Amino acid sequence: MAEVKLKNIAKSYDGKTMTIEDVSFEIHDTEFLVLVGPSGCGKSTILRMIAGLEEITDGDLFIDEKRVNDLQPKNRDIAMVFQNYALYPHMTVYQNMSFGLKIKKVPKKEIDQRVRKAAEILEITELLERRPKAMSGGQRQRVAIGRAIVRDPKVFLFDEPLSNLDAKLRVQMRVELQKLHQKLKATMVYVTHDQTEAMTLGDRIVVLKDGDIMQIGSPMELYNDPQNRFVAGFIGSPPINFIEGRITKDNTLWFVHEQSGLKIDLTNVKNENIHTFVDKEVVFGIRPENLKSKAASAGRNHHQHQVKIDAIEQMGNELLIYSLLGANQIIARFSPDASVEVDAQTDLFFNLDKVYFFDAKTEAVID
Repeated sequence: MAEVKLKNIAKSYDGKTMTIEDVSFEIHDTEFLVLVGPSGCGKSTILRMIAGLEEITDGDLFIDEKRVNDLQPKNRDIAMVFQNYALYPHMTVYQNMSFGLKIKKVPKKEIDQRVRKAAEILEITELLERRPKAMSGGQRQRVAIGRAIVRDPKVFLFDEPLSNLDAKLRVQMRVELQKLHQKLKATMVYVTHDQTEAMTLGDRIVVLKDGDIMQIGSPMELYNDPQNRFVAGFIGSPPINFIEGRITKDNTLWFVHEQSGLKIDLTNVKNENIHTFVDKEVVFGIRPENLKSKAASAGRNHHQHQVKIDAIEQMGNELLIYSLLGANQIIARFSPDASVEVDAQTDLFFNLDKVYFFDAKTEAVID
């Protein structure tokens, strides 16, 4: 397998506007690294530059310490799995998986061994004589992955490979990709706009916005310690609640949201720098699981506030409670047996041990 290093990588399509500007990070040997972000953030462009399908405008790309900027895709020893499978419709599964090896003039016996081994790993041996039109989307995606496996590349690249599958099949394929990574011990780079895919698959995640890196870290690092408002809002489902307000001080330090009457005593909130924002605008962040009903909050460092319930989502194992704080919609997670109904008042208990503050101007976390 291989290490991949991007140093000060930039990309411009027209010579004027930078799609990617000064991006640097490393993909460790055998790591499963996920590039995640909204549409247009540059994640697929970065993947295509690693593959050699897009020219690098500036910076250096290394695979196993070798600079590959000017190396053709076929010489980079990578394999790419696309969103649309890219299978030859007139060929059988066996022929699709073996085609690249035939072009390289690999001996027939070795081709057969590689194809059958990959088919066994992916549990598609019984499909080897079928053509793509006779298979489901999930089966086609397994074939596309199998075609990559038989090449035994240094790096696997995945460009939103599950986005054409239905929700149930996506979950199943995420599990299969995890198993595949464990079996192959391969270096894998995976692009998605789905933060759930990123959280469940990635050893580390690169969060991108407008061609810039917002944060790099493990799934739980991004979830528990976001460096800015964008990362906090992008990672997590349901998303984190944001409430824009102000820090004030009399004898006590407060977070105040005047529109809703929310006023939170920050005396016991563990935040070393929030006192430096007195009389300044900040954004208060709290995840839905830290907004609870009374029974779930007993004994915690919490703040109680009453709201009117706008909507309830029954999730089976929990209730998602939607309400408004001024113009801010907030979501709370209640136990499934909570006695609540739409248009009724309910108490929310804010777990103040699990809150975030962000600078309203820079959007950087305050800690």
